[in-house]
Amino acid sequence: MEKVVELKDIVTKFGKKVVHDRVSLTVNEGEIYGILGGSGSGKSTLMNEMIMLLRPYSGEIKVLGKDILRINKKDALYLKHNWGVLFQSGALFSSLNIRENIDVLLKEYTKLSKKIRDEMIEMKIELVGLGSDVLDMYPSELSGGMIKRVALARALIMDPKILFLDEPTSGLDPIGSRDFDNMLINLRDILGFTAVIVTHDLETVKNIMDRFVLLGNKKAVAEGTLDEVLDTDNEYIKKFFNVNRGETRRVRYGK
Repeated sequence: MEKVVELKDIVTKFGKKVVHDRVSLTVNEGEIYGILGGSGSGKSTLMNEMIMLLRPYSGEIKVLGKDILRINKKDALYLKHNWGVLFQSGALFSSLNIRENIDVLLKEYTKLSKKIRDEMIEMKIELVGLGSDVLDMYPSELSGGMIKRVALARALIMDPKILFLDEPTSGLDPIGSRDFDNMLINLRDILGFTAVIVTHDLETVKNIMDRFVLLGNKKAVAEGTLDEVLDTDNEYIKKFFNVNRGETRRVRYGK
């Protein structure tokens, strides 16, 4: 399988505080891949390093084969064309209506006519399960779940090869969270992107993730499928998933 994201020996520091100490991971093409860990483990920080919002102290990061720590402007623009990002809050512009929010990336990175842009926006808003009637509304008029879907439509508007999502089900009720999970896996199968998700939602891990990395004690404690990770004899893993050896079936299968 082609590797679309590769991190090797990442060290992250804020002053004297070390957040990551030689963290490595690999995301394969077509996967739904998770970044898990407790509070303060640097999950979102790691993702922000992948999308060039933060720079690690040392290590190597490759995204779609590009070394982003030694990247030129042309390759950086290529990556921004080929990834989409859904931030935890949705990060919609409150002064713009929904159509204008989704159109931001198209206006910045393409020379498409307004007619074609509008057609693309309407198609993406339908893909995420919303009607075209929301396009003239403003973020303040939408529910939390609708904001997440709009933010997802905006992240998908450039047909990215990789979709980065930071706590996409945060703030949603259990039904809304599972609906979002199901929508994401269906969209992955239809559109063929790779998804990298920061989450603490164990139901998301069980239901849709192919593999994940678990961060703890500044390290990558484990990486693999849920079964592979739960079969690792590690006290941090047991504590994180709140299981002992006799309870792994409940975590795996909800029974």
